[in-house]
Amino acid sequence: MEGYPITINVEYKDRLSRLTTFFRFFMTIPQYIVLYFLGIAAGVVVFISWWAILFIGRYPKWAFDFVSGYFRWRARVNGYSLFLTDKYPPFSLE
Repeated sequence: MEGYPITINVEYKDRLSRLTTFFRFFMTIPQYIVLYFLGIAAGVVVFISWWAILFIGRYPKWAFDFVSGYFRWRARVNGYSLFLTDKYPPFSLE
């Protein structure tokens, strides 16, 4: 779909690291713990943003940055845990 505002690009790799594949489940546990609490915070921010959009007619920049950063991080962790990449995701909303 051309012009869609959200895109994800994943390149096929012929070989993946056997060592990180073996320990991948354990390596993603800290990521999912942090993402769990950030998900709760993102839900609160989305609720506040809903009211802001309702009354002022725009998405607050700080809320947009936080929620979009949360979803970027979650997409990186999911891609790593589903063996789409060998690159360990950073603990970052950037």
